[in-house]
Amino acid sequence: MKKDNNQSDLEPVRFEFQKRDLTRIILCISAGILMSVNLRTFVKAGNLLPGGFAGLSLLIQNIFSFFFHRELPYGPIYILLNSFPIILAYKKIGKKFTIYSCITIVTITLLTDIIPIHAFTYDILLISIFGGLINGFAITLCLSADATSGGTDFIAIYLSEKFGIDSFNYILGLNAVMLICDGYLFGWNKALYSIIFQFSSTQVIHILYKRYKKNTLLIITEHPRRVTERIYQITNHGATDIHAYGAYELDKRTIVYSVVSSDEIKRVTAEILKIDPHAFINILKTEQLEGNFHMHPND
Repeated sequence: MKKDNNQSDLEPVRFEFQKRDLTRIILCISAGILMSVNLRTFVKAGNLLPGGFAGLSLLIQNIFSFFFHRELPYGPIYILLNSFPIILAYKKIGKKFTIYSCITIVTITLLTDIIPIHAFTYDILLISIFGGLINGFAITLCLSADATSGGTDFIAIYLSEKFGIDSFNYILGLNAVMLICDGYLFGWNKALYSIIFQFSSTQVIHILYKRYKKNTLLIITEHPRRVTERIYQITNHGATDIHAYGAYELDKRTIVYSVVSSDEIKRVTAEILKIDPHAFINILKTEQLEGNFHMHPND
């Protein structure tokens, strides 16, 4: 009897998992396919070096090909380099987060050596810009699924979770060492174009992915208690009521002050306007924040 009860308790959980995470699986697979195609088209056509372990894998391939006349497959190198970051992410970031990230990593590993090389253009500047844009968009798909494409992305997420900072621009600096090695060994022309590729990719991520960006809300409303409670329900962030006077009519006003993540702004403002359609909401970009700020953990 006890066994039957346990089985019945597990069934709804299994169904909820499949329904909730189907979108995440699709996004991770799509990102892996897009990155693989990008590697075999724009990156190969321009002989560029993308950032992270994808670029490091290509650099190792180029070194073995040029100096040792041996062609190494991309997939095994990429999966080997990701081994340690996968363990780090599994222990420090989240188990399901790591599992979904591995879906993207395995997709890239399997497809990159299979997809034939095809060049859409040989204009190196166009390759650098559009290849970088596609790469950044693919990484953003992973991040939107609460996953990543592996390598330095794992490290960036770990730093962002630990210190609450938007660390992806710092990854651009870490890639500089790899580009210096590539430029020294194989020529500076392609290495410099690779900087354009990596910069384009990083900026796409910086624009589209808003989890670690924050906004300050200043809300003038006649229903401060309901607004405060709703903000807490949605974001788990508190708020402060500031008592003030309207400068024109000298009426008493209440300003609700709160800071929320940028990816929560649309939902929060929509809910506030449901409570008070006449609320006045001022949204400010928060460059730096010190103190206790709740971040939803990766699962």
